[in-house]
Amino acid sequence: MEIDLSKITLRPFKLEDADDFLLFAGDDQVTRNLRWKTLISKEEALAHIKDVCIPHPWRRSICIDDRSIGFVSIFPFSGDDRCRANFGYGVAVKYWGHGLATKAVKMAVPQFFVDFPHVVRLEAFFDVDNKASQRVVEKAGFQKEGLLRKYAYLKGKLRDLYIYSFLSPDFHAAEGS
Repeated sequence: MEIDLSKITLRPFKLEDADDFLLFAGDDQVTRNLRWKTLISKEEALAHIKDVCIPHPWRRSICIDDRSIGFVSIFPFSGDDRCRANFGYGVAVKYWGHGLATKAVKMAVPQFFVDFPHVVRLEAFFDVDNKASQRVVEKAGFQKEGLLRKYAYLKGKLRDLYIYSFLSPDFHAAEGS
């Protein structure tokens, strides 16, 4: 399958995305590396979009021709941690390996730093076995900082995670070059 990466857009989720959302959020291959459960119905997809995606401070639908095929989620912290935000993404399996996730991440990072200029640091956590997602963020400019041993439960198992970061000065430096 040939994908024209110039057709990829990011936009806020809409309730009308429920059927498309369920195609990836209902796929165990996609959700196995996410902290939320695999959805099984359109009603669950609608509830997730309404209760999680729409009110989220910065969750965008990755779209091709305005059809949702994935998401990018960046959650800014508050208080003394307001300089940081958690970063994550997911893409429908049929789009894996085509550069689409890397393109979406490269689009999301500058948009987020414009929307949240006080945030200095994005943090992304990936299971040590999730090599594809590690490669995606590396291609997008994230730096691997280290291994967090027995850091978090993922689908009921205590897992080792790699932590990656992207700093806003890195974005501004690349912008100026």
